[in-house]
Amino acid sequence: METGLQPVDMLVPGGNLDAYIQGVSRIAVLTVEQERELAGRLYFDNDLEAARQLVMSHLRFVIHIAKSYSGYGLPMSDLIQEGNVGLMKAVKRFNPDVGVRLISFAVHWVKAEIHEFILRNWRIVKVATTKAQRKLFFNLRSSKKRLAWLNNSEVDAVAKDLGVEAHVVREMESRMAGQDTAFDGYVGDDDDNAYQAPSHYLEDRRADPATQLEEEDWSLSSMSQLRNALALLDQRSRDILERRWLTDDKATLLELADEYGISAERIRQLEKNAMKKVKASMLA
Repeated sequence: METGLQPVDMLVPGGNLDAYIQGVSRIAVLTVEQERELAGRLYFDNDLEAARQLVMSHLRFVIHIAKSYSGYGLPMSDLIQEGNVGLMKAVKRFNPDVGVRLISFAVHWVKAEIHEFILRNWRIVKVATTKAQRKLFFNLRSSKKRLAWLNNSEVDAVAKDLGVEAHVVREMESRMAGQDTAFDGYVGDDDDNAYQAPSHYLEDRRADPATQLEEEDWSLSSMSQLRNALALLDQRSRDILERRWLTDDKATLLELADEYGISAERIRQLEKNAMKKVKASMLA
C-alpha cells in the first residue's frame, strides 16, 4: 500500500512525528506466507528489495516498542530512529527456517538499540556501564511504582528479584535521582536563581594571575637551584644523573656501565650519591 513517503523517510522520523506515525500505520502488515517468502529471498539470495519490504512492514512495531520508553524524557523520534536501526540489524540476521515470526526475533535487537541510546543520553554522567548495572537500571525503573524513594522492604524485594545486594539497588537509585545542571545556568534565569549555577560558585584557581605568577616564579627558582646543584657534581656524576633523569632518551645502567668501563652496580651507586648531593644542595 502506498504511503506517499520514500523508504528513507520511514526510517528517519522528521519534525512531524504524527505524520510519520500515520504514514507507517498505512503500510500493510505481512501475512505469515509473505513474510516467509521475503525472508527466504533475503537470507538465501541477498534480495535487498525483500529486505526493504520486511523493514517497512515492521516499522509500526518499532513505534509501539519505543513508546514504552517515553518516560525517560528523550525525544520519541530519536527512540524510534534507534529502534529502526535495531530492526534493520535483526532483518539482516533473520533466518526464516528457525520457525519464528520476524517480530519475535527482532524485538531483542530493537530494545537493545533503544537501551544503548537511553544510557548514552539520559545523563551527562553515565549511570550504568556494566551489563549488570544496565539490567538493574531498566528493571529498577519499571519496579518503582511511585516517585518517592524505595523503602527498605521494596529495596529488599527488588534486590532479591534481580539477584543483587540491597546496597547495589540503593546506589543505582541514587544515581538515577541525580539531575544534570547547566554550568552557566539557563537562559531566562532571574537573579534569585542565577546564583545557583555552578559557574557562580566553582572557582578555577588556575586562571588567577597571582597563582600563575607564583607558579612561574617557583618553576624558575627550582630550575636555577637544580642547575647550581648539578654544577657542584663532578663531570661523571653529573653526566650519569642528566642522562638517567633529565633527557627524553634515558640511558640504562648497562649502557653507562659499558661506556665508563665499570659495573652497573657502581653506576647505580654513583647515581644514588649524586641524587643525595643535589637534594641536599637544593634544600640548603
